[in-house]
Amino acid sequence: MDEKRTLSVLCYGDSNTYGYNPENGMRYPKNVRWTGILQELLGEEYEVLEEGCNGRTTVFEDPLEGWKKGIDYIKPCLNTHKPVDIVVMMLGSNDLKKTFHASAQEIADGAKQIVLVIKEFCKEKQGFVPQILLVAPPVIGNDICEGNFRCSFDETSITRSNEFGILYEKVAKECGCLFLNAGTVVESSPVDSLHLSAKAHEKLGNAIGKIINSNFFEKRC
Repeated sequence: MDEKRTLSVLCYGDSNTYGYNPENGMRYPKNVRWTGILQELLGEEYEVLEEGCNGRTTVFEDPLEGWKKGIDYIKPCLNTHKPVDIVVMMLGSNDLKKTFHASAQEIADGAKQIVLVIKEFCKEKQGFVPQILLVAPPVIGNDICEGNFRCSFDETSITRSNEFGILYEKVAKECGCLFLNAGTVVESSPVDSLHLSAKAHEKLGNAIGKIINSNFFEKRC
């Protein structure tokens, strides 16, 4: 691999990668989003590619918006941006919606399926496997049933999201990925118990940047 070229970091996730602002439902500016923070930290030798979509799941198909299933879009996404050197994936929060009836284990299994697709597809299409950083999503806030998303989530969403850290770490170990439990770094905003505040975006971007700077050249495939 030519180390002199700009290295690409594909950030694949949902509304917390898109940069949804819980205060007004709009999008945070680029320099506020954790992806923008990450770009600033990594510098010109890296290109951070934002691929966050509101409502994106791992493998579950939304009955109203079926095009948001993460496993369906990952191949065209990877092919569009190849060569991809690093993939940062944070998905699973939307899988907690009542409509999917998914356990935390099933959600982690969905994340694993996407990781395996990334590895196999990239090996075929670009000749090498990118380093993957699997991020367990932040824990759902205690007031989720009182806020704007009360129709989609329930009390069990909180309980199941608390299981993500252990289950996602297991997936990361099984698949040879780097791992970060976002729940140890940030909390969901008290405004809607689901999305991140501007300060949380800063913390998350810094945490991810630290992992990439410390591990990429040592652990890349």
